[in-house]
Amino acid sequence: MKKLFSLSLMLMVSAFFAVGAFAADTIKIGVQAPITGEYANEGQGIDNAARLLAEQYNAKGGLLGKKLEVFTCDDEAQAMKAAICAKELVEKGVIMIIGSYTSSAAEAAQRTYFRAGVLQTTDGTSDSLTKNGYWTFFRNSNPNSANAAFTADYMVNAAKFKRIAILSDHSSYAQGLADAVTAEVKKVNGNIVYSGKIKANSQNFTPVLTSMKSLNPDVIYFAGYYADGGLIRAQQKQLGINAEFIGGDANDNVDFVKLAGAAAKDAKIVNVPTPDMLPYDSAKKFLAAYNAKYGKEIPSIWALLNADGMFAFLTAIEKTQSTDTKKMSDWLHANELDGFSGKLKWDKNGERVGSTFMVYNIKADGSYEVAYPKK
Repeated sequence: MKKLFSLSLMLMVSAFFAVGAFAADTIKIGVQAPITGEYANEGQGIDNAARLLAEQYNAKGGLLGKKLEVFTCDDEAQAMKAAICAKELVEKGVIMIIGSYTSSAAEAAQRTYFRAGVLQTTDGTSDSLTKNGYWTFFRNSNPNSANAAFTADYMVNAAKFKRIAILSDHSSYAQGLADAVTAEVKKVNGNIVYSGKIKANSQNFTPVLTSMKSLNPDVIYFAGYYADGGLIRAQQKQLGINAEFIGGDANDNVDFVKLAGAAAKDAKIVNVPTPDMLPYDSAKKFLAAYNAKYGKEIPSIWALLNADGMFAFLTAIEKTQSTDTKKMSDWLHANELDGFSGKLKWDKNGERVGSTFMVYNIKADGSYEVAYPKK
């Protein structure tokens, strides 16, 4: 019996050290994104981009003699599920998180990653994401406040819209963006004739649009997501509302055009440069590799921006020769690097510094052209 106990103990100890050795030989990366649900297109793009980048590094030998290992958790773009994902990924021993796609999901997980000392990068644009100044947090996009100032200036001063309608859903991202745009429009003496909210994913937006129609807006600005934006644009046209349509950055997705159909023509989207318009060789090579591996184009700029955040974290490992996340964070706050989408630099709160917005016009074939600013 004693021999059996000793043998069992030896096996347990061996297993423990085997697990420790495996963990020591890999750098664990977590992807938190909506793999299923209404934003699955974006979430899968983020996951695919992260896995492609890890594959590229592993093909060159990994980092610090270790292979990169990716773990994915589907947060379904839901705050409650995101909180669960955060705990699961921390328990797996990840040192960095790529995601999530929505601000509400990113924010719900943020504190857990901070407490665990796990770095997080996200394309979430809600201003509240940087309010705590967590050293673990790095936004790879631009905040609602910067987006709003650009959008208001375009609508009032460049496009000269006289009667502006503003719509959002009830998410933290959409409400935050709509509120910021409203405030900025008022700052530049714009005239808002309608402000309202829709229930996301409700499919039928004719009641809201009908109530808006009598106010005769010359532009409808929608701060929500593409799954609703495409339908709003289609139903707007069906109701004979001849106002311009401008979608906030979360409408920048190939499915917006699919949902809007023929009505997508001449709709406009405000966002940072689209992937195909980035002038950097690194971006062009990564996008080509993505297309070759997955047989399709990257869904939007958001997946590429998340790949940028992951690239920054991996660069920090190379530069510090360490997987100590505090050392990595300190290096990232003190340095600037060239990413897929341009210069990557962050302030003390994890806010990305210095990026530009554009207004894109959707052509009849679904492709984009720059509407503003003109070269």
